[in-house]
Parts: sequence; C-alpha cells; structure tokens
Amino acid sequence: MHNQIWIMSSTFDQLSLDQTILKAQEAGVQGLDLCVFRKDGTRNDFVATHLDYENFDAETAKGILEKFNAANLRLSIGAFDNLIGGDPVQRRLNQNHLLRLIRMAHLLGGDDNDVKVGTFVGCNHELGDQENGFEKNLLEYQKVFEPIIRYADDLGVSILYENCPMEGWRSSGYWGTFNNLPGVLAARKLMYELIPYKNHGEIYDPSHDIWQHTDPLAVIQHTDMDRLKRIHVKSTRNISDPFWGNMYAMQRVNPDLAAQAGVPISTNPWDRHHYEATLPGFGLGDHLDWRAFVELLQQKGFTGPFEIENEAKLSKQTGNMGAIMQGIKAAVNNLAPLLYPLTEAGFVYPKSMVEPLKDVQRKDIPVVTMEELG
Repeated sequence: MHNQIWIMSSTFDQLSLDQTILKAQEAGVQGLDLCVFRKDGTRNDFVATHLDYENFDAETAKGILEKFNAANLRLSIGAFDNLIGGDPVQRRLNQNHLLRLIRMAHLLGGDDNDVKVGTFVGCNHELGDQENGFEKNLLEYQKVFEPIIRYADDLGVSILYENCPMEGWRSSGYWGTFNNLPGVLAARKLMYELIPYKNHGEIYDPSHDIWQHTDPLAVIQHTDMDRLKRIHVKSTRNISDPFWGNMYAMQRVNPDLAAQAGVPISTNPWDRHHYEATLPGFGLGDHLDWRAFVELLQQKGFTGPFEIENEAKLSKQTGNMGAIMQGIKAAVNNLAPLLYPLTEAGFVYPKSMVEPLKDVQRKDIPVVTMEELG
C-alpha cells in the first residue's frame, strides 16, 4: 500500500469547505484533516472550523461522505486545545467540544472509515508547578480522558494526540515552554499504560522534536506503531543561539537592561526557541532527512497518511494564497518519489487505490457532556 498525502485544513482557514476541497484537488492530495475548532475558543493561531458542529446530524454526515466521495478524498476531523488545564470554564468547554467531535466522527463512520479525532491534551500548570508535577499531570489526564476514551470506544472512534509542546501557550515571563502533555514520547507511552484502550494513539509531527534537538528517527524506533496513525508534514530550520542556548527558552526581561547587555529577549509568548517553520522542499532549508524518515516509517509498517500542516514562514505565514499553494505543492512533490510508484506521468498516487468512504447510515445519537459521562 502506498501512503496517501493529505492536507490539514488550518492551511485554508479563510476558505469554505467547498473551496478547501477544490484546493486539495488542485494540490493532487488524497485527503483532508478537517479542523473543527470551537468558534468561541481562545486560540487564534492556525485554527479553522470547516464543519458546522452545532448543527451536525446523521443527514449532515451522509452529505459530507457523499461530498468527499465525489471529490475522491478521504477525511478526518480534529480540534487542538487545552483539556486538562487553563481556565476551568474554557477547559470544560474544550472537553465537551471533543465529545461533540467524537459523535461527529461516529456519524461519519469512525474507524470503519478511518475518520479519527485529533486533539491535544494540554497541561495543568497549577499541578505542574508542584513537586512531581509531571506525574500529577499524567494522573489528571487519566481522570479526564478515561471516560472520554471509553465513550469513543463504545462508538467505534479513535482519538489521536499531537505532540506539539505548544511553547507559546504561556507568557514568556514563565521559565518553561512545555504546555501539552504528549509533547514527549515518554509521556505518550505512559498515557497508554494509564488508559490501556486500543482506540487512542498519535499524530506525530517530527518538526517539534527537531527544535528540541531530538532525532525523529530515534523517536520512531521506540514508538508503538500500532498507536501511530498520522504523520504531520512540517519541517524546522534550527537557528543557533549563542545567548540563551538552543535547549532553553528565551526569556522576558527588562528591555532596557537587555539592550544595555546586547542580549535578545522574547518579544511575544511564541518567541521562545530559535527555529523557523518550513515545508520540505520549499525554501529556508530543513533539519530533517525526509528520505531516511519516510524509509524508516515504511520499514516499520506505517500505512497512514502524511498530512501537510502548513505553518511555514515562506508559505502560510505570508498570507498569500499563491505562496500557500506553492508550499503545499512543493511538499507533495518532495514526498511523491518516496511514496508513489513511477508512471509515465512521473511519481503519481494510483487513483484506483483511493477507497470510497463507506455509506455507514448511522442512526443519530444525542450530544453528550462530561457531566453526563460522570
């Protein structure tokens, strides 16, 4: 089986679902991971809402499946917020939103159609600042997510955690930048032991480990491949910093003092580590050997899609649709020789291998909340 290439729909946050589908077809990919963030959420970076989660029912799901089959595309859904920490009101809204997405995935066929639900876990800093704070966060994760995972399992839906540390989720006046529990492999392995259900796994983004000076190939060597369902295609160009060191976050200090000392300081919460987001094959260079990375995944039996998550400085961050599409097409062309067979048209994914989404005809079920799950 040849791995498919998908696009994460946050790339097209200003476009409608129909317009996003057209862009995916233009790029020549085989699927979309649809972002379905809360419209009243607190995030404002690389978010999108491409499905109407407030009015989603079995009939809506049937229409979405028909729309994607007509476009010859596959799909998944997700929203990435803090579910175990932060403001208690927002935390509960995020938890209940995840339950909405699980219901939506079920109506779309869930695991029968490989429709997964992507999420973060987040971090509880009130617990994290205490002694043994990391373990206390693990136990908070277990308390919050066990009923969620059980609910998803009952509906035939899998939940996937992405490994971004979300380094900008806290003011740069704080020392640390670890704000999402599954940001390291050790945490993910411990999470699966704490909740030993099979219906939760991971989306692995190698770029997050690169700027932490961790080798993604070594991570994959120690990853449980039964848990790995998606790969995010995003690169990182590390920039050497002789002042703060690449392992430590740049801090916020008195600007006058910093200027007198000739020391760079953080100008915003995301300005903490010295790297630039890139896409493979599209400018700025890259600190990952994609050929070795893909070959290792193939050797270890990875069959899931490679999802282009476009946050690149010279592509998505320009706000220019031409540059956005150039970056996506460059990433597709960079991966094509590694994933697709050689044909008269070059390295092309066999259209015959795109399996249509099943018409599951699921009966509608009510929206549930954390309170109702107990």
